[in-house]
Order: sequence, then structure tokens, then C-alpha cells
Amino acid sequence: MLTEIESIALILSLKVAFVASFSILPLGVALAWLLAKKDFYGKSLLDGLIHLPLVLPPVVIGYVLLILFGKQGAIGRWLEASLGIDFSFSWKGAALASAVVALPLMVRSIRLSILSVDSKLEEAAMTLGANPFMVFKRITLPLIMPGIISGLVLAFARSLGEFGATITFVSNIPGETQTIPLAMFSFLETPGAEFAAMRLCIIAIVIALISLFLSEWMSRRSQQKLGLIE
Repeated sequence: MLTEIESIALILSLKVAFVASFSILPLGVALAWLLAKKDFYGKSLLDGLIHLPLVLPPVVIGYVLLILFGKQGAIGRWLEASLGIDFSFSWKGAALASAVVALPLMVRSIRLSILSVDSKLEEAAMTLGANPFMVFKRITLPLIMPGIISGLVLAFARSLGEFGATITFVSNIPGETQTIPLAMFSFLETPGAEFAAMRLCIIAIVIALISLFLSEWMSRRSQQKLGLIE
């Protein structure tokens, strides 16, 4: 049985991971398509900026988010005044931090999937009168669906395990920003709470494994529907 603090941390982690991964899905697909299909000035710079969270220390990401989206940040102050959106010390900020660190994994997975699509199929559709949007909707999107699913699950798993950027940006507030990794950190610093940390560790591993198995199953189903595998 989980304690109230553990249950809240689990529910909050799932909420943050779902919001973070699904909110960046349209952006991830768009960026992956842009990097895979187009050549333009500054493409290498854009690619580097997208993948920067993979090599930056998470604390640096959290600090940059705090500078930009905090109450006194240039973007955060405008969002609060204009739209009433406040990321500071709330689960929304935790979702934003998770989305930033998860986006590179999603873009990378979807981009590789787009590059594997036979361009002759898209060219044939265009010669038959289909516009670029219809080509993407009817040809490209179904073929890259396994990659989208993989990218979505990778983003979800990364969001579930996010720690450094979250604690730097929105702190470790029980019931508001304390996800599973942050709760484990608190338990490890509390004498006699090692078993609580162990329970959350096991739960995190189980959720990650279920996500991976579900991703594999959904990917195989998509490939079977497309006739790519039997």
C-alpha cells in the first residue's frame, strides 16, 4: 500500500508525463519533418538547438526556464499578464521542463522514421495531383506512425524520469510539483524512509517497462496494418 504522499507523487508524475509528451507531439512531428525534408539556411543551428537538452546539464535547462518563464522572466511575465498562465512552482512548470528535455528524443525518433519512407511513393502521389498536405496525410503519416509511437513513448518515459530541470525550475513542492523522482529524493534524505523510496523506484521501473511493451505492441500493430510485417 502506498502512502498519501506516494500516491500523489505517482498521479502527478503520470499527469505531467502525459501532458508533456502529448503537448509536444505536433511540434515534434513538424520539426522532424522540417529537418528530414527541407534544406534551409540555419538548419544545422536549429538541429543543434533542438538536441541541446540532450547534452546540457538538467540544472542548466531548469535555470534557463526559470529566467525565461519565471514570474519575473521575459516570457513568464507576459504570459501571466496576458493569458493568466503561470508556470512558477506549479505542475504546469514541471510539465514544461519535462517537455523541453523530452522533445529531442521525440524529434530524433520521428525524423529517422521519415527518412526511411520511400520518396518515390510521395512523388507518385504528387504527380497524380495530390497537394503536399494530402501527401503527408495519406502517404507519409501512416508510414511513419511506428516512429511517432516510439517517439511518444520515449518522450513519456523521459518525462516520467525528469528530475534536475524540474527541481531547479519549480522546486520540490509536495502535492504540486513533487513527481516520483523528486519524492524519491526527499525520501532518501529522510531517515527511515528508504523503503518508501524503494517502492517508488519499483513503481517507476514497472511503468517504464509497461510503456515500452505497449509501444512495441502498438508499433507492430501499425506495421501489420501497413503490410510491412506479417
